Amino acid sequence: DVQLQASGGGLVQAGGSLRLSCAASGFTFDDYAIGWFRQAPGKEREGVSCISTNDGTTWYTDSVKGRFTISRDTAKNTVYLQMNNIDPDDTAVYYCAAAFDSRCRVVVAGAWGQGTQVTVSS
Repeated sequence: DVQLQASGGGLVQAGGSLRLSCAASGFTFDDYAIGWFRQAPGKEREGVSCISTNDGTTWYTDSVKGRFTISRDTAKNTVYLQMNNIDPDDTAVYYCAAAFDSRCRVVVAGAWGQGTQVTVSS
């Protein structure tokens, strides 16, 4: 079974940094892209960033470009999201998921992690 476990969330002040981790198991790491998504209270889930684990191609939503960096460690089957200069608007539950495409628009059925809460205080 495809399994992903997100971790690393927490409470951080605006302007601070966090690094989220997504540990993947149950599938060949290079077979799928891994993406980060977030859902804020009262809002729809949105894609944040995506990385193709075979060639490292990355994608970011406009609101995080220049602040967030996605990376992968193929030896550890783990994808990271380094979040810098965090803004209160980044407050959300962050999820990782495996996807078929390089922008993570088509998620593999059942391939969602459990989510990790990021709360940014102003």
